[in-house]
Amino acid sequence: QVQLVESGGGLVQAGGSLRLSCAASGRTLSTYARGWFRQAPGKEREFVGAISWSGGATYYADSVKGRFTISRDNAKNTVYLQMNSLKPEDTAVYYCAAAGLVSREISQYDYWGQGTQVTVSS
Repeated sequence: QVQLVESGGGLVQAGGSLRLSCAASGRTLSTYARGWFRQAPGKEREFVGAISWSGGATYYADSVKGRFTISRDNAKNTVYLQMNSLKPEDTAVYYCAAAGLVSREISQYDYWGQGTQVTVSS
């Protein structure tokens, strides 16, 4: 049974930074691609970014490119999302996920965390 647990969310002012973590337990996910998604109230869940199993390739939504950075530590079975220059429109519940192949598509992800709230005040 794989469990993904996100942490690091909270309330921050516009222009600030947060670092989200997603720790996996139950089995190693070192060979899985990992992704971050978010869902704002009244909106569909959307892709934020993803990283290949090796960490050698990363992909980002246009809305966060240049502000967010994904990284991973396979020894710790953990993936991170560094969020800088946060904007009020970044407010959402952020979810991490794991997939066999890196993808922007929600349907490709096998395992999901419960989410962590990020609120950016103006």
